[in-house]
Amino acid sequence: MKAIVYHGPGNKSLDDRPMPELKAPTDAVVKVTRTTICGTDLHILKGDVPTCEPGRILGHEGVGIVDSVGSAVQGLTVGDHVLISCISSCGQCDYCRRGMYSHCATGGWILGNRIDGTQAEYVRIPHAQTSLYRIPPGLDEEALVMLSDILPTGFECGVLNGKVQPGSTVAIVGAGPIGLASLLTAQFYSPSQIVMIDRDPNRLEVARQFGATACVDAGGQDPEAEVMRLTDGVGVDCAIEAVGVPATFELCTSLVAPGGIVANVGVHGVKADLHLEKLWDRNVAITTRLVDTVSTPMLLKTVRAGRLHPEQLITHRFSLSNALDAYDTFSRAADTHALKVVIEVS
Repeated sequence: MKAIVYHGPGNKSLDDRPMPELKAPTDAVVKVTRTTICGTDLHILKGDVPTCEPGRILGHEGVGIVDSVGSAVQGLTVGDHVLISCISSCGQCDYCRRGMYSHCATGGWILGNRIDGTQAEYVRIPHAQTSLYRIPPGLDEEALVMLSDILPTGFECGVLNGKVQPGSTVAIVGAGPIGLASLLTAQFYSPSQIVMIDRDPNRLEVARQFGATACVDAGGQDPEAEVMRLTDGVGVDCAIEAVGVPATFELCTSLVAPGGIVANVGVHGVKADLHLEKLWDRNVAITTRLVDTVSTPMLLKTVRAGRLHPEQLITHRFSLSNALDAYDTFSRAADTHALKVVIEVS
């Protein structure tokens, strides 16, 4: 089969690889129909994720059709159309019983990281019964690729950890796919303000269309001064970091109001300073989280009800044979205006 393979920092290729096989009775093999590229894949290619070793098939998002199932898997049959969760969970270990699927003792974020991932024609899914979701008839399966990772990530790590609630004020630093997913799902709770901050005017315009109440171009405006102006000098109740670099994390700590929350979502590859000399007396909480995907069933219901429209995030489409072009397009988002690219596999 064809697959996108990581060969070390800055090096990837479309290779021929053996078909995956069931290794445990709890596994399933899925024929991938559509997948996508995540910002985390770009972090891997930068060398920021040492757990991903050369030779690994990339990707942790997608939809597909069940090709084979292990003898212990219940509720899934060959031919079922399924959503692949970016997090594999056994459902039985101590962390899973606490809803922390991302820290599953034998799972977590392993696809495209510790085991071969979804940017291939076929993928083996461990703990299939609790890591795959049957797709209800009639839903746009391309749109549901956005529910593998970015929408639950923006919702759980940003909105839920940030305790967004009716009337609260929110700043989202980073108008990429994760930041926009946070913007879309924050609106479930009717905050009074959602301020989007980015350096890309095109992405800010998209954010405005998606429901941001204000947009701040960090390339030409002082984000802290503008947020303070919008909040009468108080700051925001929730500052969501959706980039993953030190400057944006430190900016979030300067935007948050006393008693507020900084919800980190971004993947950080280098250290960021924590200015406790400014924060120690401000009753501020800082949260970190890897997505658990506990919200995926709920998000599926909101899509089915027409309350959430993930297809808004898709800007480009490629075939698997052109996946390297997809990577180039996604990595040059400022020039290409890419948000999420969909790779059509079969």
